[in-house]
Order: sequence, then structure tokens, then C-alpha cells
Amino acid sequence: MTKKEELVDLKPEKVTASQLEKIQTVVSNINKSQMEIGRLETTKHMISHQVVTLQDELRKIQDELEKDYGTVNINIEDGTIQYPENGEADKKD
Repeated sequence: MTKKEELVDLKPEKVTASQLEKIQTVVSNINKSQMEIGRLETTKHMISHQVVTLQDELRKIQDELEKDYGTVNINIEDGTIQYPENGEADKKD
């Protein structure tokens, strides 16, 4: 009887240490970037809510000013009032 020759599988079982390190570094950097995007989106969301709150506050101030001075334009740099061309400011009561 003859001995059967055993076939040797020459396929590698693992990537090299250098390749593994490169893969791990890139995946880690992707994860860090995604975390940063999430942090920035959360900050963006909070700031958007803050802007809405400030716009509401400005509307309240504008309503108060309209009651006091009527429908006019106010220079936000120096506070001067510009009345309409007809010279009559319509006041809300």
C-alpha cells in the first residue's frame, strides 16, 4: 500500500501585523470622526433652539416698541426712530 500524500493548504490565516494595524487605525479614525459629527450635530441642535428662543424674545420687544411708538423703523445701532413717509405712526392699542 502506498501512503497518500497530504495536501497542504497555503492560504494565509491572518493578515500581517502591519496590515492589521493600518486597518485598526483607519477604523478608529472613522469612529472618532463619526463621534465628532454627532457632537457637532448636538451642539447645532442646541444652538438652533437658542436662536428660536432669541427670535421669540425679539418679537416681544418689537411688540412693546410698536405699542409705544407705532409702526416705525428703529436703527439698532443708535436707537433713532424713522417714521413712515406720511409722518404718522400707527400705534397698536
